[in-house]
Amino acid sequence: MTTITKKPVDPTAHLSAADVEAIGVRLDAIRQEVLDARGESDARYIRRLVKTQRNLELGSRAVLLGSALPPLWLLGTVGLSVAKILENMEIGHNVMHGQWDWMRDPKIHSTTWEWDNASTAEGWKHSHNQIHHTYTNIVGKDNDLGYGIMRVDEEQKWIPFYLLQPLWNFVNACFFEYGIAAYDLELGKNLSIPKEKRSETFKANAKKTLAKIRKQATKDYVVNPALALPFGAALPTLAANFTANLVRNVWSHSVIMCGHFPEGVETFEKKSIPDDETRGQWYVRQMLGSANISGSRFMHLMTGNLSHQIEHHLFPDLPSNRYAEVAPQVKALFDEYGLNYHSAPLPAQVYSAWHKVVRLSLPNDWLATTTPKNLPQQLKVLWAMSTKGPRVRRAAQARLTQQRRRLAQAA
Repeated sequence: MTTITKKPVDPTAHLSAADVEAIGVRLDAIRQEVLDARGESDARYIRRLVKTQRNLELGSRAVLLGSALPPLWLLGTVGLSVAKILENMEIGHNVMHGQWDWMRDPKIHSTTWEWDNASTAEGWKHSHNQIHHTYTNIVGKDNDLGYGIMRVDEEQKWIPFYLLQPLWNFVNACFFEYGIAAYDLELGKNLSIPKEKRSETFKANAKKTLAKIRKQATKDYVVNPALALPFGAALPTLAANFTANLVRNVWSHSVIMCGHFPEGVETFEKKSIPDDETRGQWYVRQMLGSANISGSRFMHLMTGNLSHQIEHHLFPDLPSNRYAEVAPQVKALFDEYGLNYHSAPLPAQVYSAWHKVVRLSLPNDWLATTTPKNLPQQLKVLWAMSTKGPRVRRAAQARLTQQRRRLAQAA
């Protein structure tokens, strides 16, 4: 991965300052064209989608009243899973970005929407809209990179703790809504502060988040199973709600991982970003720090159109149903200026993201220099680096780097 400024070849080196600002002007024009064209068809899209999602959820919960019968359990669980994904991805995420505020509909507005998720809308909007979208892929500033629990760049010093990051990532995927709630609160940072010194803002936000978690848990794991009790379906309904939340969490985690973590997506050093970053510079960082998922219209819908992650990061306030429309113009701009428009099918992007999680859980160059033939020797090196302290780690790392260079020269 390594930050763009430390790469042997900077993919933006061929761009002049004038090129960067011209890109900004061109992208602003694309954005303005969509803003000017928003209208009744867009409003119908989101209103119809909200109605469809609510009917699907209500119908699925009604089916689950009979979930003592396995076919009804399966039907209700699938329907509820899809309803939760739609609410989380295409509706909640995008409404809270302010994409539909222009309609001035108080029922579909970023200031009033509260989503079916453990994190509060207020906390999520701060961590996501204000921090992530401002500091996209800046190591040390954008906590969406690894969510504060994973090594996300070769330049981060490797320690044995990172060997477990594939496990942390899997657990985070299964319980993603709670991981995001903790991330919004900057829980690790705040819990490391003595209780009496924690800010009142953190205490108030933690209280709101706990209340939200109680509300969500009560709805899914108390009220709905209780309603199914007279039908002898309380336990199947409880299991269906847990399964639907699990499916939604794993799906959301996968989509978001594909947006910023596959191989080939750029990261940036804090010191390389100027304090007076121009609009064009910000645009170029979004272009190189995002990746798309290719697929069908249904795929785009189920990802909340975050399959168009590049377009979303360029234009986070545009209606999500317009991303497919502007994507060809954006790609043409990439091609014109010789930049990599990173797009691949979902399986390829998921594999790439998880490969990076595993690769960065290991010391730099360990995976690249390991073969079936030398695996026993490499495992001994890994064991020594994990158990014998910083001096041994530094020496072993230097040998691994040397070995990787020799292999590259031989190739």
